[in-house]
Amino acid sequence: MKLGIAGRTAIVCAASKGLGKGCAVALAQKGVNVVISARGEEALAATAEEIRSETGVTVRAVVCDVTTIMGRAELLGACPDPDILITNAGGPPPGDFREFSLEDWQKAVNANMLSPIEMIKATVDGMLDRRFGRIVNITSATVRSPIDELCLSNGARGGLTGFIAGLSRKTIAHNVTINNLLPGPFDTDRLRGNLAYRAKDQGRDVAEMTEIAAANNPAGRFGTAEEFGATCAFMCSIHAGYMTGQQILMDGGAFPGTM
Repeated sequence: MKLGIAGRTAIVCAASKGLGKGCAVALAQKGVNVVISARGEEALAATAEEIRSETGVTVRAVVCDVTTIMGRAELLGACPDPDILITNAGGPPPGDFREFSLEDWQKAVNANMLSPIEMIKATVDGMLDRRFGRIVNITSATVRSPIDELCLSNGARGGLTGFIAGLSRKTIAHNVTINNLLPGPFDTDRLRGNLAYRAKDQGRDVAEMTEIAAANNPAGRFGTAEEFGATCAFMCSIHAGYMTGQQILMDGGAFPGTM
């Protein structure tokens, strides 16, 4: 399927690896020029070169921390008027809410709620003026089905979801859509970290816990970054102009509800 976005420009945050990289690669494969960011220079440079050599699109790598004012300024300085924005940031650590300080909560809210909002605020008006824009926020399946030990993520991402629900209804008339993409268990560093925490908490072997988690998913496996990126690319396409304010859950069928 032709997505109709070749020649467009996208910012993809936290794109040196994992799901962010999957999204950047999928967009580039459809002819989108990408500006990718991450904190680690070496991994980001390697990803940028990989995308360039495989797709031929223009790739710019910006080493920055998008959860900071300075980091966002650097990224937006490199690409002030993107047609597509993929917000993404590493999730906060798991744990018992009793153990987290006010500073821990503030960091989580800043990274997973306020930083995406600031990126949207800086780019959405240009999209509205040009009458094209696609914003996809990579959040978490915990928005639909909270996990107790991920309380920091539950709270911060829930706040972003509520904000998007309102704004997305105001932008769609101008062909600017805003949706959230909710990953469940994907084969990423984040998943492995959470499984390691759970294994330690239960006194079990990490490898055993990982095998059990994959087997217990209805799909019998974890998702891949390629699958995630392909879905993100479609959400950014001309074919998704009638979809906004939605929570697109990708979890292999783990959520047991009907809605």
